[in-house]
Amino acid sequence: MSTEHTLLNPLQPPSAAPHRPDQRMARKFRFNDVDMDLFFMSAMSLGPTGGLDIGQTEYIASQIVDGDADSWVAAFAAYGERQNDQADAWAARGWNRAAGEARLKAFASFRSAWQFAEAGGPLFCNLYARHRAAFAQAMSELRLPATFFDIAFDGHALPGLFLRNANPVAPVVLVIGGADTCREDLFLSLGRSIWDRGYSVAMVDLPGQGITPMQGMGWSTEPELAISAVVDALVERFGATPGRIALLGLSFGGYFVTRAAQYEKRLATVIASTPFPRPIELLESSIRAQVESASRGFVPSTAALRSRLMMGWKAGVASGEEMLERWRNAAADPSQVTVPFLSVIGAGDSPVFNGQALRWHEALGSVRKDCVVLDAATGADSHCQVNARLRLVQEACGWMDEVFAA
Repeated sequence: MSTEHTLLNPLQPPSAAPHRPDQRMARKFRFNDVDMDLFFMSAMSLGPTGGLDIGQTEYIASQIVDGDADSWVAAFAAYGERQNDQADAWAARGWNRAAGEARLKAFASFRSAWQFAEAGGPLFCNLYARHRAAFAQAMSELRLPATFFDIAFDGHALPGLFLRNANPVAPVVLVIGGADTCREDLFLSLGRSIWDRGYSVAMVDLPGQGITPMQGMGWSTEPELAISAVVDALVERFGATPGRIALLGLSFGGYFVTRAAQYEKRLATVIASTPFPRPIELLESSIRAQVESASRGFVPSTAALRSRLMMGWKAGVASGEEMLERWRNAAADPSQVTVPFLSVIGAGDSPVFNGQALRWHEALGSVRKDCVVLDAATGADSHCQVNARLRLVQEACGWMDEVFAA
């Protein structure tokens, strides 16, 4: 992995080039396998909002063989069962809050477990079902104002989750994840903290996210269509007011929200960590790097292989060539965006992500725009601030507070 670096000039890309075009973190935290290390940090960072605590993730990690997908799945799944048993025991004694807290940790465990299971296979489906059941029960036990809903789109259903704030006129924030997220883990990564700061929050799986690939849905090059259907539902079902709706996108969701910023006119502001207006750049460089590594005889870990298969499954493609062909011309145009836009960049992220984000910010047609670059000293320099999620919440909510106060 490359050394940490800081962007001294926010309109200049990092000078230190990482070893991988799809790098997500500038340093190792636990595992040598970079895919596994990213999702380990992702699991560990959810503790403050009710996910696994540091001691729990470290214990689970001690049961995992570096790079071995099956040991990862087994360790997290077993811990999920352990937390479910603990929740049941506390519920039987009437300790409802403690039961809900343990149940939410069971969800976090099952959710991490399926990350390296075979995409769409029986074990994946079982773990996903366990994750959904534990999460729903936790919402009930914790008495959180969570409403589960589905949105009809293109003959299928997009799963959603709505957290209503006690303030009846609170703005609504629609959080859209990326290639590796689902509506439930968005609750832990951002949703709960944004809700706690005075907003109603919706988290929705677009085509290719969460469990939607089981319905035959893959990532769309025109995600603004699904996002507009979600906005329709927020207005019609939950009373959201056009012009008081914010949109926040993470990772691949940085492409989804840049497209929505261009076309959806009911948004008050859009936030991306990071803006990702032309995915083909990263897809091409990543696939090329994989081919070059294979030509040198490098054998990827089972975790890396499962990650690639998971991406193909979610994208709805059977090969790298099909992926590149589908995404060749997909792009968002910053000159057509006029909505207030906040770009958030982790300096330790891929130079492809960061370069696109900086160019996007510079070319935006928005009169009101800002670009925040988070270096190693912030502790939030990784992809989507996975190593310090609160910092992203703080930046996003501070920006939204100003926008909605205007």
